[in-house]
Amino acid sequence: SDLPLPQIEVFKQGFNQKLQEGQEKLHQMWLDWSRKSSKASGDTSSAEPEEMESLALLMACSITQQLQITCCKIVSAIQGLPSSFQDKVKQSLSTIEELHASFSAANSFQDLSSSVLTQSQRNLAVIQEYMEELLDYLKNNTPLSWLVGPFSPRQEEV
Repeated sequence: SDLPLPQIEVFKQGFNQKLQEGQEKLHQMWLDWSRKSSKASGDTSSAEPEEMESLALLMACSITQQLQITCCKIVSAIQGLPSSFQDKVKQSLSTIEELHASFSAANSFQDLSSSVLTQSQRNLAVIQEYMEELLDYLKNNTPLSWLVGPFSPRQEEV
């Protein structure tokens, strides 16, 4: 039955959009920061670099938090799927949690090593791959619980 496909699509669009936004913004932040670091500090731009930096960090925190929430929902939605998928999603969740923690703890980009930023780009790409795999699987193998209700845990009938 193709009943739950809209749910899968909603998941896919929502998650991919968040990921893409996250990747683009992280990449932009990384570029801005690299440019700022290499430039002489006699630069007069419209916005204060410190202001831009704290805004960018806030944005990174908020994006990673949204990803975390989405990932948690996916973890609970795919119970009963092969453990390989469950492991990948759980792994994705802990990666996002670590990322969120790094951004939350940082007061400025100086607190984040360039390796953290580069690594985060790579991690997000891997997570996106996992999600694509999961969605491909779901298109052909719909969890029974999804046919019965929107992710509602149901009493098993014996």
